[in-house]
Amino acid sequence: MLEKEPSICEEETYNELFRKYYASATKYIYYKCGNLHQAEDIVQNVFVKIWKLCASIIYSKAKSYIFSACKNSFLNEIEHKKVVLKHQKTLGNNTNYESPDFLIEVDEFRVKLKEAINTLNIKEREVFLLSRVEDKTYKEIAEITGLTVKAIERRMSKALKELREVLGKHIKI
Repeated sequence: MLEKEPSICEEETYNELFRKYYASATKYIYYKCGNLHQAEDIVQNVFVKIWKLCASIIYSKAKSYIFSACKNSFLNEIEHKKVVLKHQKTLGNNTNYESPDFLIEVDEFRVKLKEAINTLNIKEREVFLLSRVEDKTYKEIAEITGLTVKAIERRMSKALKELREVLGKHIKI
């Protein structure tokens, strides 16, 4: 006489499956994605599905079902992320929240700023550009130019003062 397979709908049988395959399924997905939290979420969701579909799953085939469902869930997440990224790229390229007037003003200001920087004498321009464009500290600028930090501070102060005069007092530099 054939032995009847246990039903996954029975809590004891389901708990046995969970204890038996949860850790190995989690490791399997972790090796695929490299993120333990994501792997745990995927496996937990698969076990929730198993509980909901317990009547249609044969106990002897539960292991292969668990691993196949985990792999498929992981692949579905990857595909979903690809779609989201593709959608974000298309949105990012087409949206511009700034008004045309603002963009024109920004361009005009950039031109004025370049002209103002060009009017600085060579020493102040060098210090200003190293500090503000290349994000160097005064100490680094002093090492590059062979000057003292105090001399760099004086040159920067003079450059900022001249730029304020040219660009207007409402500009914060």
